[in-house]
Amino acid sequence: MEEHRHVTIYDIAEKLNLAASTISRALKDHHSISDKTIKKVKQTAKEMGFVPNTLAAGLRGNVTKTIGILIPTVTQPFLSSLISGIEIAAQKSDYSVIIMQSHDSYQMEVDMAKSLYSNRVSGVICSLAMETKDTSHFKQFSNNNIPLVFVDRVPKDYDTFRVVINNYLAGYKATKHLIEQGCKRIAHLTAESEFGTLYNERKRGYIDALLEHDIPLQDNLIISLKEMTYDAGVKACNLLFDLKTPPDGLFAPGDILAVSAVQTAKKRGIKVPDQFAVIGFNNDPISEIIEPNISTITHPAEKMGKAAAELIIKNLKSVKEEDAKEITFLNTQVLIRESSRKI
Repeated sequence: MEEHRHVTIYDIAEKLNLAASTISRALKDHHSISDKTIKKVKQTAKEMGFVPNTLAAGLRGNVTKTIGILIPTVTQPFLSSLISGIEIAAQKSDYSVIIMQSHDSYQMEVDMAKSLYSNRVSGVICSLAMETKDTSHFKQFSNNNIPLVFVDRVPKDYDTFRVVINNYLAGYKATKHLIEQGCKRIAHLTAESEFGTLYNERKRGYIDALLEHDIPLQDNLIISLKEMTYDAGVKACNLLFDLKTPPDGLFAPGDILAVSAVQTAKKRGIKVPDQFAVIGFNNDPISEIIEPNISTITHPAEKMGKAAAELIIKNLKSVKEEDAKEITFLNTQVLIRESSRKI
C-alpha cells in the first residue's frame, strides 16, 4: 500500500514554476505579491488539496495557537459543557484545543501536564484531580510565561487566573432551601481532597445555614468521600440511613450523588421527599430524567469555559498587571423540583 503524502508548498512551487518563498507569501496574502499571483497560487493549492501545517508553523515561532485542557473526565456533563465553552471562545480567535483527562489521578495529571508542555501549548485550562495535593507540576507553565487558568476545582494558593462560582453562597442557598421545606436533620456529602476548595466552601455554606437557623451541627451527618461517584454516594447514604436517627434531608455537592441518594432511599422504602428531601448540584441532564426529578443548583459551566479561554487569549495578546486574577460567577440558582418540594 502506497504511503499517503501531504502536498507541500514545494509541490505547488514546482507546478507553477515559482519560488517556494513566493508560494508561502502568496498563501499569507503578503503585500509584496500581486493579487493575480495570490489568486493563482490559492486556486492551485485548492486543486492540489494543500492543507497548511499549522503545527509546524507554530513550532517555528514557538507558538502553536493551541489551548490545552486538563480535566478529570469528559464524561461529566458539567465538564463537557465547560469544554464546549472553551472551544467556542477558542475558535473565535482561531485557536484549537487539546483535551487530556486525569481521571482524578494525581500522577496522571502530572504526566498530562508534561505532555501539554511538550506539545508547546499556548495556554492551559485545568480543573484539578481529586487526588492532587501538590501543584508544583504547573510551575513549568508559570515559569515560562504560558498562561494558566484553573477552573472550578482550584488550588488554595497559586498565583494565577481562576474562574469559579461563589460556592459558599451556593451551599448556603441549597441548605436554606431544605430548611425552608421543614428539614431538621440535614446531611451533607463532601470531599477529602486537600485542594477541594469548592467542596470546602459548599460545606461552609451548609454549616452557616444550619447555625443561622438554630439547627445544631452534627458531625455524623457529614461524610467525606474520596471520589464523587454513584457508588460512593450509595455507600455513604446507606451509612446515613443506618443511623439510629437518620437524616430527613441531604445536600449533595453533585447531581450524581443526589441520584444515588434518591435511588438508595427508594430501595430502602424511604419516601422522597416526604421522609427524605434531596438537593444536588450542577443541573446535569440526569437530574430531570430520574423519578422524582432532582432539585439542584445551576452551574454556568459553558460561561465559565468561555471566560477561561478568553483569559488565556487576552493574556497572550497583552499582559496587564491590573488583570483580575479571579472571576467569580454569582449567578447560581436553586431549581426546586420533586426531590425536595414538601411545601
